[in-house]
Amino acid sequence: MTISNSERLNKVHEDAIREFDQIQVSMRAERLQCLQDRRFYSITGAQWEGPLSEQFENKPRFEFNRVHLAVIRIINEYRNNRITVDFQPKDGAKDDELADTCDGLYRADEQSCTANEAYDNAFEEGVGGGFGACRLRAVYEDEYDDENECQRIRMEPIFDADSCVFFNLDAQRQDKADAKRAYVLTPYTLAAYKEEWEDDPSSWPKMITQSEFDWCTPDIVWVCELYKIEEKSEVVRYFRGLDEDAEDMRVTQAQVDNDEKLLEQLAATGFRLVREKRVKRRKVHKYILSGGKVLEDCGYVPGTEIPVIPFYAKRWVVDGVERCMGHVRLAKDAQRLSNMLMSWLAEIASRFDIEKPIVTPEQMQGWATMWAQDNVKKFPYLFLNAQTDAEGNVIPGSATPQAYTKSPQIPPAMAALMQMAEQALQDLLGNQQAGEQLQPNLSGKAVELIQNRLDMQVFIYMSNFAKFMKRCGEVWLSMMKDIVVEKSRPMKTIDKQGDSAQVIMNQPEYNKDEAKEIMANDLTKANMEVTTDVGPSSSSRRAATVRALTGMLQLTQDPEIQQVLSAMAMLNMEGEGISEVRDYFRAKLVRMGAVKPTEEEIAEMETEKQQSAQQPPDAQTQFLLSSAEEASAAAAEKRAQTVETLASANLKNAQADKTVAETVGTHQNTQIAGVEALRGIVQPDLGQAPT
Repeated sequence: MTISNSERLNKVHEDAIREFDQIQVSMRAERLQCLQDRRFYSITGAQWEGPLSEQFENKPRFEFNRVHLAVIRIINEYRNNRITVDFQPKDGAKDDELADTCDGLYRADEQSCTANEAYDNAFEEGVGGGFGACRLRAVYEDEYDDENECQRIRMEPIFDADSCVFFNLDAQRQDKADAKRAYVLTPYTLAAYKEEWEDDPSSWPKMITQSEFDWCTPDIVWVCELYKIEEKSEVVRYFRGLDEDAEDMRVTQAQVDNDEKLLEQLAATGFRLVREKRVKRRKVHKYILSGGKVLEDCGYVPGTEIPVIPFYAKRWVVDGVERCMGHVRLAKDAQRLSNMLMSWLAEIASRFDIEKPIVTPEQMQGWATMWAQDNVKKFPYLFLNAQTDAEGNVIPGSATPQAYTKSPQIPPAMAALMQMAEQALQDLLGNQQAGEQLQPNLSGKAVELIQNRLDMQVFIYMSNFAKFMKRCGEVWLSMMKDIVVEKSRPMKTIDKQGDSAQVIMNQPEYNKDEAKEIMANDLTKANMEVTTDVGPSSSSRRAATVRALTGMLQLTQDPEIQQVLSAMAMLNMEGEGISEVRDYFRAKLVRMGAVKPTEEEIAEMETEKQQSAQQPPDAQTQFLLSSAEEASAAAAEKRAQTVETLASANLKNAQADKTVAETVGTHQNTQIAGVEALRGIVQPDLGQAPT
């Protein structure tokens, strides 16, 4: 049975009001404590709210807000060492360009929308009260350009998150990645609500007044953004064409619904169905509702995750109820005790600073104004009326006060309580004096140990905020996959050094290895996991690095290693006006091969090589080159003369050898001729027969 759209929206509104009432019953008391904690440290007079205010009515109520200073120190520690988001491929591939592109796009979105305001607000509300949140929203790059439909992600703060942000009670994870519904409340004045939504709260059904949460008060009308996860199963078909080596074509049910003839066209062109798979699809449906009805059905928002990210400073689940607190709650009683004792002591000092005379009304008659103005005008003397007897005679000594008030003694218990309150504040908030007061006789190592002790109280907030930042990156990537769909779309990126650049998204390229056209920088193919980098929680960590590097300089005699250590020490130096010096030493380390260069640095070095090859040498270099050429020519000439001398010597030696050889040959021929002559003389005699 089909239902109309109005009936569907009424059902959505009814379910949302019922669930939100259950959330309020469970979470109202806990969230109210978070709000009271934030008021306690940030609003003047809030430390006396409650029953203590009635006890000290019409008495001095001083505030020595130590809690505020402790919270501000933690906030400053975070702002000095912000947490960054890093995208890494899930398959562990290195030098992935798409991961670097995601990093640059995320930093660009942070810069363009001043995301630091959203992060800082969430962190401050979390540290103060225990709970903070921010929202991610897809917006147009230029809302005033009719033809520009490109979108980017904006990080927006949610103020008073402990009173305005709620998730369904079944969500157990700290980052609420398992949440199915989220409620974000926005307060409107009655006039602003009527003008914005053209709705009158007086027309709402009376049943809403029976709920735990009052959607309409005489001063405020609450409007709620409802983010609802919808999961649907979908059939995906895979078709194979005539080319058996080609990849199977993937066809979703949505494509079939949009084109009724798609299956017939595939069959006609030779494609056949090889397999089917049923998969689940997640979408986020957004509604805007009030206590009376659904004001607007906003449809589906980009991404598959609820774009509301919570931050818990400290979080537990006790008795099935989610509980949280910040840095203030445990220190409230110690701070109240300190304020009470100091106010009591101030009252004693102001009321009983001097001894006051006790006189009769007759003695003060006519001189009351003079005595009352003495503390301002400082009269040199004061008058009192003398007393007389029944006969009118002056009673001797009657012109003196009857007695004097005495200043009360401070009870010993007050001193003990003041010492206990001070010690309790130091134990709960950390010994701020040890970390903030620098003693001239303390070594750098001692300062580092003191700072590390303070950091241990801060690290839990930094660690939980890292989970918050990780969830921001996951939701951002999910939304970007849906909004960055234009081909060859130029987008701004920012590298780690803060320099801006441009990247072309969804750019068609020809892959020679696969012999086909692919899409470069396609975020739909970005299978990434998000990690966070929690930096050091104090600037002394950087100073400790410098001390360690300078200490290592004493352990090596290698000039090259000393240059690397010195350059690394300069990179970790802090101070005003040394950013350019750090850039110089980074470039030096890159050229030495000690630091991995970025793509821009590689391109810059290649450009420098080309320019140096094309640029003619200066006069000094030319002179040195010509001198080197002359020296080389002279050396070549000397080498030629030496070779000629050696050749001449070798020739003479050869001629001498020839003469010797000829002489030996002649001698041998003479000997041979002599032998032959002897043979001619003796041979005839040898040939005659004996007689």
